[in-house]
Amino acid sequence: MKNHQPIRCSVMRSAALLLAGLALACGALAQDFSKIEIKAEKLNDTTWMLVGAGGNMGLSVGEDAVFLIDDQYAPMAPKIKAAIAAITKKSVQFVLNTHFHFDHTGGNEALGKEGALIVAHDNVRRRLSADQVISFAGNTARQAASSKAALPVVTVPGAISFHINGEEVHAFHVPAAHTDGDLIVHFKGGDIVHMGDVFFNGSYPFIDVGSGGSPQGMIAAFDRVLALAGDKTRIIPGHGPLADKAALQRTRDMLATLTQRIAEQRRSGKTDEQVRAAKPTADHDAVWGQGFIKPDQFVQLVLNGLPK
Repeated sequence: MKNHQPIRCSVMRSAALLLAGLALACGALAQDFSKIEIKAEKLNDTTWMLVGAGGNMGLSVGEDAVFLIDDQYAPMAPKIKAAIAAITKKSVQFVLNTHFHFDHTGGNEALGKEGALIVAHDNVRRRLSADQVISFAGNTARQAASSKAALPVVTVPGAISFHINGEEVHAFHVPAAHTDGDLIVHFKGGDIVHMGDVFFNGSYPFIDVGSGGSPQGMIAAFDRVLALAGDKTRIIPGHGPLADKAALQRTRDMLATLTQRIAEQRRSGKTDEQVRAAKPTADHDAVWGQGFIKPDQFVQLVLNGLPK
């Protein structure tokens, strides 16, 4: 993980797809999903990371069940099912949504209609049940309310465990992180963690303050995962390549350092415009500022998430 260039390129591709998806939600761009394929990376005998057009997915396949974490955009559902069919003949029995954004929940309807039990935090069902406005970096996207088939059937306020495929899969809520409904998923036996969009590997993160996210909550979430992770833990980010504990630590340290800088400038009496003009992220931009969220946009997201 020492070479940042592969990370940056992968994040830029993922971020470009996310940006296109946000534009699609606004009706501004019709993305050609036909050109995108699902790629599966096997992590152990029962667990895979699936990469496609939206957020990275996790997959557990074994004698008990097929368990899927997130399901990208709705048009990708047939390709997701085909990728899973290449691994197992069983249908998906469980879908866990790490949060409500459409590039992670778009396949809910197709999979729900086929009998998959959808699980999420309480706030994910609440947000999916009504129209949402997602504000990001000076733009907004509208996410329409989901159909009944796409809504989580099981919701939790805190944590839930699945005892399947020879191990315990523990999902726990991290408050006010990327959104107000984030679940982080820990495969305890396989030593694998799926962090959803709490973790953008290799770029400035998207903090959805309008949907209950905050920089402080993201830092606290990083600390919680760092406490349970070891040097060999594989970490699936919401966007970007597969990561390890060291990569997560670098992201955590970057966010903590820049949040403190930006907060200090606000406390000094500067306006948001003056803080952005001061370029508080300049010494980090070459590594972290090449993704979906650009430096000035990241500064504003942090400002939006700071206590007034």
